[in-house]
Amino acid sequence: MSTDGNKKQFWKRNTAKVPGSIQHVYGAQHPPFDPLLHANLIKAGNKPPPTTPGKPKKATTFQEFESITSDAWDVGDDDDELLAMAAQNLNIEVVMETANKVNNQMWWLDRVGEGDVTSPEVSFPSQSSPYTDGRLVKSHSEAPIGSPKEELRKLSWSGIPRQVRPITWKLLSGYLPANAERRDSVLQRKRQEYFGFIQQYYDSRNDEHHQDTYRQIHIDIPRMSPESLVLQPKVTEIFERILFIWAIRHPASGYVQGINDLVTPFFVVYVFEYIEEEVENFDVSSLKEEALRNIEADSFWCMSKLLDGIQDNYTFAQPGIQRKVKALEELVSRIDESVHRHMQQYEVEYLQFAFRWMNNLLMRELPLRCTIRLWDTYQAEPEGFSHFHLYVCAAFLVRWRKEILEERDFQGLMILLQNLPTMHWGNEEVSVLLAEAYRLKFAFADAPNHYKR
Repeated sequence: MSTDGNKKQFWKRNTAKVPGSIQHVYGAQHPPFDPLLHANLIKAGNKPPPTTPGKPKKATTFQEFESITSDAWDVGDDDDELLAMAAQNLNIEVVMETANKVNNQMWWLDRVGEGDVTSPEVSFPSQSSPYTDGRLVKSHSEAPIGSPKEELRKLSWSGIPRQVRPITWKLLSGYLPANAERRDSVLQRKRQEYFGFIQQYYDSRNDEHHQDTYRQIHIDIPRMSPESLVLQPKVTEIFERILFIWAIRHPASGYVQGINDLVTPFFVVYVFEYIEEEVENFDVSSLKEEALRNIEADSFWCMSKLLDGIQDNYTFAQPGIQRKVKALEELVSRIDESVHRHMQQYEVEYLQFAFRWMNNLLMRELPLRCTIRLWDTYQAEPEGFSHFHLYVCAAFLVRWRKEILEERDFQGLMILLQNLPTMHWGNEEVSVLLAEAYRLKFAFADAPNHYKR
C-alpha cells in the first residue's frame, strides 16, 4: 500500500470529521460510494448528524462518538479483565487436540456451566494445503493455562457443539459474565434495557428523519436468507426492531446494507436454546412470547458487541472495508502471485468482489451452517471479525486458485467470484479454511501495520 503523500488514500483524510446522517446505502452486490467522484455529497456527508433521542450531546470526532454511544457493559466487571487476558495468541495445538475430546457434549455442558474449561497441552498437525506442506502449525507464543474464558476460547476455536453454542457465544461475546452466579441478573437487566429502547424509540420509525432508515430495513429483510426463516412475519418484526434500534443508537453509521445479515447467525443460534430441529423449517411464532423476547434481546446485544469492533466498516464511505480490501489485495499478491497477476491481467478489481466479503463477513458466500461454524472461531480468535477475517478471505480466495486461473476473461472471473460453489460445504471445509488462515496470520505476523487494523 502506497505511503506517498500525493497518493494518500481517501479514507485517511479528514479523520476527525463526523460521518453524516444516513444518505448512502450500499447493497451487498455493489462497490461503495466513491468520495473522490462525488465531492458535493462528501460536503453534505460532513454535516453534523441529526439529534438522536436521549443523546443531547453531539460528538465532533468518531472517538468521542464511540465514548458516548457505545453500548456500555458493566464497568469494572471481571469480563474486561478476562477478555484482556484472552487477547493473547492462541496455542492452536491445545485448541485442536482439546476439540477432539469434546465430542461428548455433556463434557462441554459440565465445564461451561461450572467455569471449568482447562485443557491439556498437546501437539496437532495442521490440515494439508498448498502452503503448509503438512508441517506443524505452531503459535508464536505459548500462552499458559489462564482464565476460564481464555480456556473457553481455546476450546471454541475448533468448533462448538450445537447444544452448548448459545451459552458459549454469549460468554465469548462478553454478554454474559464469567461468574455463573451473576448471569441471571445480567441477562434480566440487559433484556429489560433492550425493551426499554423499544418503548422509547421504536415509535419514532415513522418520523420524518427516521423514515428512510426504517424503509430501507423493511426492504432489505425479505432479501435475506434463508427465506423460509426471515419471511416468517414474527421473524421479520424482530429483525426490524433490532436493526432500527441499533441504527438510531449509532448515528455515526446508522443502518447500512450488510448489517442486516449479521443478525441472522445470532438469532438462529439463540433459537437453538428452545428447539432441537433445524431453524429453517421451524415456525418461530410457535415459541412462547417470553422465549421470543429473550432471543430478540440477546441477538441485539451480541450483534452490537460484534459491530463495536467493526463499525468503521459502516460509517460514511465505509473506510474499514476500503482498508481491508486494499490489505487483501496486497496480501494475496504476496501469498499467490499467479492469482494476483491473473486478476490484474483481466482487470478484475478486488473491490468488485471482496467488498461483499468484508461487508457481509462472507455470509453471502457460505451456507448459514458454515457461517455459524466460522463464527465459533471468530469469537474465539482475538479481533476475529476485524482482523482474522482478512486472513480468512485471503485463504478463501486462494482456495479457488485452480478455477480462477482457468477463467480467461473478465466476465468469467466475476461470475465465478460472485458465485463460488460452496453450497455443499460443511465443517470439514471450514476447518481447512481456518487452518490456512491461521497459518497466514502468523506467517505475516511481522507484516506492515495495515494488515492488523
